Amino acid sequence: MTEKASNAFSAEEKAAMKAAVAESKRVKSAEADAAACAEAIAAMAPADQELASAVHALVTAAAPELLPRTWYGMPAYTQDGKVVVFFKPALKFKSRFCTLGFEDAAQLDEGAFWPTSYAITAMGPGEEKAITALVKKAAGH
Repeated sequence: MTEKASNAFSAEEKAAMKAAVAESKRVKSAEADAAACAEAIAAMAPADQELASAVHALVTAAAPELLPRTWYGMPAYTQDGKVVVFFKPALKFKSRFCTLGFEDAAQLDEGAFWPTSYAITAMGPGEEKAITALVKKAAGH
């Protein structure tokens, strides 16, 4: 491997790819996936963990049909095996904020242009209401 190729990905990106490989090798079951999601949240830094726990509670209450698992080592919630919504902790890629993101399976389409990720720095009633509405819409409610 050349020097340039070995530096193509950051240490954080390499760790995320390794997590994805481990996820693909994990025994596939709702229980194992939910446990991995809980472990990913528990392993976060306290501030990220607090937000991830709140998001987890909101997602599972708003759309219980979305199944928790990990995706590149991050908490994610799937429908029909496809990631709909995920939580990216700030420290995952040394960002200044956590991110709530939505993938292609999310039913958030609004015309030809719509947001697919949101920065989260704190959780209050307004954020809880907005996240709940987004998750419900993403899940097709």
